[in-house]
Amino acid sequence: MTAQLDALSFDGEPFDALLWSAPESLPPAPDPQQPTSTDLAPLSTQDSRPAPVEHPPAPEPAPGTDPVAELLGDVRAELVAAHLSAMDVQTAWQRRTLAALGQPSTQPTPVTGQTYRVAVGYSPDSGITVAAQPGRPNTTPEVQPATTMSAFKALALTTVTTLDDTALANLVRGEIATVFGPAYEQHGDNPAIRLTPATHTRLTRIAEITRHGGPWHRGRLRAEYEGPLDPTAVIELVWQASQVFALQVGLHLCLAQARFHAGPEQSEVDLTRHATGPGELLLDVMQLDLFPRPWLRVNAELRQAGEVVARVRGLVLEIREAPGTPVGPSVGGVITTSFGRYSAGGERALLGEFHMTHSARGDLGIALGPEFTAYAGRRATRMPNHGLQLCDRVMAVEGERGNLTAATSRTEYDSPADSWYYAETANASMPNVVYMETSLQSALLLGYFLGATLTAPEEDYSLRNLDGTATVLREVDLRDKTIRQSTRLLNTTVMVGAVLQSFSYELSVDGEPFYAGESLFGFFNETALANQNGLDNGAYAPPWQPSTPPRTIDVAARRTNDTGVRSTSGHLALLDAVEVVDGGGKFGRGYLRAARPVAADDWFFAYHFHLDPVMPGSLGVEAVLQAVQEWALDAGLADGLTDPEFVVPTDVALSWRYRGQILADDREMTLEVHIEDVQRRPGRVRVLGEASVWKPGLRIYELTGVAVELRGAGARPW
Repeated sequence: MTAQLDALSFDGEPFDALLWSAPESLPPAPDPQQPTSTDLAPLSTQDSRPAPVEHPPAPEPAPGTDPVAELLGDVRAELVAAHLSAMDVQTAWQRRTLAALGQPSTQPTPVTGQTYRVAVGYSPDSGITVAAQPGRPNTTPEVQPATTMSAFKALALTTVTTLDDTALANLVRGEIATVFGPAYEQHGDNPAIRLTPATHTRLTRIAEITRHGGPWHRGRLRAEYEGPLDPTAVIELVWQASQVFALQVGLHLCLAQARFHAGPEQSEVDLTRHATGPGELLLDVMQLDLFPRPWLRVNAELRQAGEVVARVRGLVLEIREAPGTPVGPSVGGVITTSFGRYSAGGERALLGEFHMTHSARGDLGIALGPEFTAYAGRRATRMPNHGLQLCDRVMAVEGERGNLTAATSRTEYDSPADSWYYAETANASMPNVVYMETSLQSALLLGYFLGATLTAPEEDYSLRNLDGTATVLREVDLRDKTIRQSTRLLNTTVMVGAVLQSFSYELSVDGEPFYAGESLFGFFNETALANQNGLDNGAYAPPWQPSTPPRTIDVAARRTNDTGVRSTSGHLALLDAVEVVDGGGKFGRGYLRAARPVAADDWFFAYHFHLDPVMPGSLGVEAVLQAVQEWALDAGLADGLTDPEFVVPTDVALSWRYRGQILADDREMTLEVHIEDVQRRPGRVRVLGEASVWKPGLRIYELTGVAVELRGAGARPW
């Protein structure tokens, strides 16, 4: 990379340094396809430009030449001479810059209060190089803070958030698992990634790493350093701190032969005063993602005695695979090599979080194989993204692409305790929506990987879940657990404009199953999708009509008051009010009705799916369950229980039928629940019911086995 130089101004076609042929005595220009490793010495403040090269005078006009033409020729000659002189000056400056390529840095004494534009180069062989020169600040990109839904999920968990000098030395040797734990082990013949050793100044201690800290809620690191500061030293410290953060969140785990690279953007360094002693570094992560390759962007401050002595804005660190290393399946979904990702137990994953990210919002060819590259920019089947992406790794597939009759797969999903749904659910553990989505996503991925949509590759298929039944087998707290799913493709039916597939699945944790079910999916082209006419053959089937006016449960008010039983919040707060007809409904035990406005900017449309926004059916089910939970509390069913909390009931088969979906232009979702039964056991109360969900004019969901349960502290299993 080269530093950006101020260009001289002159009339005519500007000189392009990239097209200029360097003399043989100067080093060759770097290969733009390779990581750059340059160190540009800033130009001296003295005017040391060489004298312009003499050019031969313009030839005299021949006798008898027209005077006007002669005058124009003179003007043209003067312009050419001026242009060439300007080019000589600029060429001389470029020669000085090019001659400095590859030479040791000779940074002058930094000017306090000066902003430096900095280009960072890095390669595993030569380390970090810095080209810095004074310049005006660039426009800092506007970055929105992460929400609980868009927050980055680390690829490994560790309790290590502070590092001493010994731990930093281990990272320099590439001993990452020694520092952070066995889940961070690099696999392969030649693990390459390691902390860059210091050359100018160094970090002496990492005081704290917080993964969701800082103003952008993407991470913060505090460190201590020693040594004098100039632009190169400042960048080197921030580069090292960025590497430590990247390693701690496990970015190196998702690519084979991973290695650090510098991003193409220039950074900015502000030096506010001279500083030579030890100090503190505060690094804030602005952006952090696996797409298109793992990378992060940071801002940082360096302080001494509580005073800011330097700032860095917009430093970008990337992680890439070694040149020539495959990053995705080959034709037919064939995977013959490791892509770098292994489970915490050391088992090689076929596809990892990097591939799941591309399957949700990136290059489907990287995620699934070259046959899917043609879907770029099209409304194709994709996985949910960010906080709704609930499948991390494909560990095994038994089946062949194109054979849609039978196949099995094993997948994994890590469920960190700080996941958004644990904070926002009313349940003691994972909410029902995540049970459903985790299992359904693994199933749909198997069918998609096998090539369900490749039966008609010219079509743009949308994926929709149609039917399913699932049962919680045992109560288990899933925080910080790895959920493992076994999925079996049962059958496939290919029709004009649609492909239907059914699956069975079982989820387990710590070797014991806790959830099992079956489900039917459909891949639909635009015409088939438009022909969906609800559960009642296109007729409008209205909700149950009460003979007496209903009363209203103010859900929003309970959410803001401490009633002793936890409420849903945030993204899971799907209802503000529930209407109740006591003793109503088809069973005479109670009837519930609720409506939720639908807007194009509702959060779930951005996460489910990219280029094909639709409300997850599992969220409609979740809204039904929340209505029943609110009724249970309003009916006093928690009274007499010690520290009551909601759990997903075991051994109750929840069944669903979907024949439509809530889209971004729908105005409202309406639901009703018929309370069927209230059952009691010591320390527990269970409510059962049936439900339906409407979009304007159509009934689209039908649910049986709807169940919620209140559990008192210490109660035995149901």
